[in-house]
Amino acid sequence: MNEPTNSKKSKQPKQPVSLKQLAAHLGLDPATVSVVLNDVPGRSIPQRTRDRIKAAARELNYHPNLLARSLRSRQSKTIGILVPELGDGYHTQVMSGIGDYLIQAGYFYFTAHHRHKPELVEEYTRMFIGRGAQGIIAVDTLFDHSVSIPVVAVAGHRRIKGITNIALDHHRAAELTLMHLHSLGHRNIAFMRGQPFSSDSDVRWKGLQSVAEKLGIAICPELTITLDRDISSPELGYPVVQQLLATAKPFTALVAFNDISAIGAIRALQDANLRVPADVSVIGFDDIKAAGFTLPRLTTIHQPLEEFGRIAGEHLLGRIQGALESRQEIAVQPKLIARESTGPARN
Repeated sequence: MNEPTNSKKSKQPKQPVSLKQLAAHLGLDPATVSVVLNDVPGRSIPQRTRDRIKAAARELNYHPNLLARSLRSRQSKTIGILVPELGDGYHTQVMSGIGDYLIQAGYFYFTAHHRHKPELVEEYTRMFIGRGAQGIIAVDTLFDHSVSIPVVAVAGHRRIKGITNIALDHHRAAELTLMHLHSLGHRNIAFMRGQPFSSDSDVRWKGLQSVAEKLGIAICPELTITLDRDISSPELGYPVVQQLLATAKPFTALVAFNDISAIGAIRALQDANLRVPADVSVIGFDDIKAAGFTLPRLTTIHQPLEEFGRIAGEHLLGRIQGALESRQEIAVQPKLIARESTGPARN
């Protein structure tokens, strides 16, 4: 049986109305309607009237013209976010903190991932500015020049005018890492360096070198491996540890670049019939959510990743709104989370 024509029409969405049309339908002044729909504080409008306005807005499919509003106020309430990738782990947790803060503050955000390609960082930055973004939060993203709008860089290390770096104290992180292994009797330690394109690679490596020298721990070239793949799965650490084992150079502990590579490293060690931590201790970096659920549970250096995101959002909006002065750096302290993947060095 065919459905009546008027029934089909009724199922189609209504065309949105303007603010003036909505006000005329209600018999109210457009300014009153605008105050209610924008939740402007300090206006004494009866709750009954407020409820009637909001009900009519839903019924008549009213949507505010955000573009017109931003042109009038010169505030788009929009932020651009740059990340290398959208995979699990580090970037996701930082993004979660950023998103939660911006949503609560009433801001919208665009996200673009660039795979560490400088030309895409440049292009997306121009696109954000062209689309009216009031500021940019860059996560693990290298900038080499200043930008015309405020920028906050999570894991940023370059001193550039107008860019605030939120950075972990990597020297302290190196102290926590190597002092923990040293206290367990480890002296023959293998090291995993980060990819050259990662923002933290150089500063983290310099911290380890400095602390190792103070503790009398030799960094052996044969026991130093470097990540080179742009992936965010445990596969990152698996092949480089296989290469390390192929040298037959003995070691009792491995310092991984991050938790994802540490998880892959543990798998490679176990596949070579080495027990973690009875034969080789492994320590990661970041304290991603999966770190507490691996087998064995991963000892790691804790970065407050979601807190990084919140700090970035708070500082950026403070600069945009004129409440905060631009700062060169905001330092964050690490913590050692000792779990099951590290233990006393074997004889």
